[in-house]
Amino acid sequence: MRPSNLLAVSAAALALSLPLSVVAQKTSKKPVKVAEACDNKAETAAQAKAQTVAPGTIYGTSFAAASARPVGEVRQLLGTRNTAPLTLVGKAEAVCQAKGCWLTLALPDGQKMRVKFKDYAFFVPKDIAGRTVVVNGVAQREVVSVAAQQHYAKDAGKSAQEIAAITKPQEQLNFEADGVLIQGRL
Repeated sequence: MRPSNLLAVSAAALALSLPLSVVAQKTSKKPVKVAEACDNKAETAAQAKAQTVAPGTIYGTSFAAASARPVGEVRQLLGTRNTAPLTLVGKAEAVCQAKGCWLTLALPDGQKMRVKFKDYAFFVPKDIAGRTVVVNGVAQREVVSVAAQQHYAKDAGKSAQEIAAITKPQEQLNFEADGVLIQGRL
């Protein structure tokens, strides 16, 4: 590995003990529609290889995790803007059970922030709920359609009754990540 591919990350910068290094990796940038990304039965070239670094695994592109802020500060960090580039740390609450093409992070007000992956260039393991993750990308306020909410509920394994109960568009905070670091061993 070339030294230019190694980024030093200070563990002291974050109380959550982020990895000491993050290794750069290349990812595919092939765009895929939401329904296609989750409904495809065959794995696609969009699934990026994960790079394991002690003590975590990064999916997507590498980033400086030392600057991560707690996900609970996202509204404050956004302020009056509709979008902002951020690096956030929090616990993965739920993960797409179809392919690992999204995850959710809990916000202090009980809401959940959905994290999607830029251009569906990578996915994460489906069994990381409860794990600490660091996401790098763009936070955004958006109105999520009924169809999209129902699609996400289906991916999460919700019942037909729960899916049918979704009848109104909802304003949400969402996040488009170009890189995700999952702390600890997978």
